[in-house]
Amino acid sequence: MVSVELKKPTLKDYKGDQPTWCPGCGHFSVMAGLQRALVNLGLHPHEVIIVSGIGCSSKLPEYTRAYGFHTIHGRALPVAQGAKLAAPEMHVIVTGGDGDGYGIGAGHFVHAVRRNMDITYLVMDNSIYGLTKGQTSPTSPHNFVSKTTVKGNKEYPMDGLSIALANGATFVAQAFSGDVKRMTEIIEAAIKHKGFSLVNVLSPCVTYNKVNTYDFYREHLVDVPEPLPTREEAIRVVKEHGGHVHGILYVEKRPDFQTLLGIDWKMRDIAAGPMDEATIREIEAEFM
Repeated sequence: MVSVELKKPTLKDYKGDQPTWCPGCGHFSVMAGLQRALVNLGLHPHEVIIVSGIGCSSKLPEYTRAYGFHTIHGRALPVAQGAKLAAPEMHVIVTGGDGDGYGIGAGHFVHAVRRNMDITYLVMDNSIYGLTKGQTSPTSPHNFVSKTTVKGNKEYPMDGLSIALANGATFVAQAFSGDVKRMTEIIEAAIKHKGFSLVNVLSPCVTYNKVNTYDFYREHLVDVPEPLPTREEAIRVVKEHGGHVHGILYVEKRPDFQTLLGIDWKMRDIAAGPMDEATIREIEAEFM
């Protein structure tokens, strides 16, 4: 067998289809940050799986060259967990929006967190349903005016950071798409972390959300220079600043779900043709 040494990955290796996001959308920066983080980590496209649901942000697997899976609304995390269990050596990254992750996908979010699956979840939070033309979302502020809340939003916004912290996430951070350098560093740290990593990215929608703008976040965000010592302290800081925090909030070393299950096998090449009974039984035994 001939050994082939791969060249170092470049940003060009990750360039996919031409994005159709609105000019100025924060998601361009998130995609750039993710791609740069993967290159900085020396990862090649064939070592990465990107899974998404439905929404503007969920188009990212089309725009980034890697293994990709575009699922249905709110179901990205179950698919990503299955992919990680089937191929533990792969780097599994989930991309989605606040509606996809904290709305219809909220139940799956909590259970992926508590299992401490070794996946990275990038939530592009713009506090609006952008793809369907501007409806109030789970993270829209109280009294927010949109097509579906013409007299102001009577609900209060979902706090994804505190939910993740309270339910056992071992890496919780919030980034801002207006600061690409810091965001890239945060995403890189999240991918390196072994366990469930949530990076909530404040990613302004320039078309439908005129409240949570780039200028708004530059004025209101409070820097968290280093992870806080406890979950309780991290939640306190998030609440104290109304969720307007920027940085890695909490990190904990704890065995991930695959380790607890004893799943450490790697994908193998199997000869073309029907699977023989002996191979099937051999693979099954690794999960018993």
